[in-house]
Amino acid sequence: MIDSSVPATPSAPPLPEPERPARLPVPPGLGRFLVLGTVFVCAACGLVYELELVALASYLMGDSVTQASVVLSVMVFAMGLGSLLAKRLRCRAAVGFGAIEAVLALVGGCSAMALYACFVWSGQSRTALVGFSLAIGVLIGAEVPLLMTLIQRVRRQDAGGAVADLFAADYVGALVGGLAFPFLLLPALGQLTGALLTGAVNAVAGGALVLWLFRRDLSTRARWTLVVANVVVLALLAAAAALTPAFERATRRAVYGPDIRVAVRTGVQEIVLTGGGADGRPLSLFLDGRLRVSGRDELRYHEGLVHPAMAGPHRHVLVLGGGDGLAAREVLRYGGVRSVTVVELDPEVVRLARTDPGLTSLNAHAYRDPRVRVVTADAFGWLRGAGSPYGPADGPRSPGPSGSSDSSGSSGAYDVVICDLPDPGVTPSTKLYSQEFYGLAERVLTPGGRLAVHAGTLSADPRAYWTVEATVRSVGLRTTPYTVGGRPPGGDWGFVLAGRAPVRPALPDRGPRPRTLTPDALRAGVREAARQRQPGLPASTLTHPRYAP
Repeated sequence: MIDSSVPATPSAPPLPEPERPARLPVPPGLGRFLVLGTVFVCAACGLVYELELVALASYLMGDSVTQASVVLSVMVFAMGLGSLLAKRLRCRAAVGFGAIEAVLALVGGCSAMALYACFVWSGQSRTALVGFSLAIGVLIGAEVPLLMTLIQRVRRQDAGGAVADLFAADYVGALVGGLAFPFLLLPALGQLTGALLTGAVNAVAGGALVLWLFRRDLSTRARWTLVVANVVVLALLAAAAALTPAFERATRRAVYGPDIRVAVRTGVQEIVLTGGGADGRPLSLFLDGRLRVSGRDELRYHEGLVHPAMAGPHRHVLVLGGGDGLAAREVLRYGGVRSVTVVELDPEVVRLARTDPGLTSLNAHAYRDPRVRVVTADAFGWLRGAGSPYGPADGPRSPGPSGSSDSSGSSGAYDVVICDLPDPGVTPSTKLYSQEFYGLAERVLTPGGRLAVHAGTLSADPRAYWTVEATVRSVGLRTTPYTVGGRPPGGDWGFVLAGRAPVRPALPDRGPRPRTLTPDALRAGVREAARQRQPGLPASTLTHPRYAP
């Protein structure tokens, strides 16, 4: 008989899902390993999305420092926001994680293609960059609380141990993703296809974890919803990958016009050639989307850069950059030139300059001249000591001016050094406009040698121009700045001529006459630069670059 005066012991309430052990099809130890493996894969995919945005934004908008800062800061902030928002999903961690991974795979996988489309057709790439960084960051941030809940449901342990295991898998995955992007995905698949493949891997990893390992926690409706969502995501990513070649052709036509003759992605940059064919349209050379050579006005630029530097000894000439052969063309017009060494980073630019009919016609087949030697190297590294200064391309070393063979850019090797490099505001070129770089260039000048530097555009960016001039002066060289008009639209090219002794831009008394540059125009360019001088600017160094994008 039950004594009704003694209250019955109440039954324990059911545990909420975050605390209830999961019903797994495998032992807890293996289940925990599979969850940590998914953490590893998701972390790798997340870092690839991040690097894809940084790389593509730097290519489209320039200034990799700014683009990396925007992506990283917005994404880290969004990850914190996503972690807070995910607290509401802990009661249904498996379903929530599966849904988040499907959305992240679609958004991250398509982010590069969408960002490129925004740049080409709307011009709002910065807004799209921030939007994608925010969305991807929120989704990545939401992963951690849900994965922590799932791993504790597999087998409970102290919070510190669980966090250590989770973050170890996360950080190792980030390492693999960070290395896979530049060394595997980018060179093998390119930015667009690489991002799409990463999204597919992300969807498969997240979907497999939830739909197989935690399938007993899902209702029938939730299970079928996740299956359909993942199938749709994978189908969309596959369709986008199949359409990528057509998409790239359409975007190139939108950016460069319909007459694209060459479009190639090298290990250094994207090279696009338009015009220069039988239709008579002027040739244009684009490097990473920036116009580097225009057949309409390149002559003004190259004559302004080269000829004032040749008004003196010019037996041995060094061209840093200028792989298109156009600066070498102007140098070779002087009969007293004994050797021309061209140091170019991208061998594909040189190959096109040797073989493309439009470009060889423009550079007058400069690379057929036996006096020209090509060195495929970074100009900064080469100046530090790699490479023979004289001799035919790919041939044996020949003696320098002193009669001895020289295996480096040694002191006093060149009468003229010409820096035919991209504008200083482009971040990858910043080191080629640094005090350290000009110090190396000064070392290879003969006592009466001259250094000619393309310093950007005085009218459009005077601060950058005068920073270049101040940086050249800081290594002990005497400088004379000058400009040459004719840069479209209505601008100018800014140059700096320097030497150990005072130099004055002038055209040589003997030798070929420039076709566009006149003595009066050169003197006017010197006066115009002097009129706009900005004194007191500091030199740019490797550790403190002074060039704003």
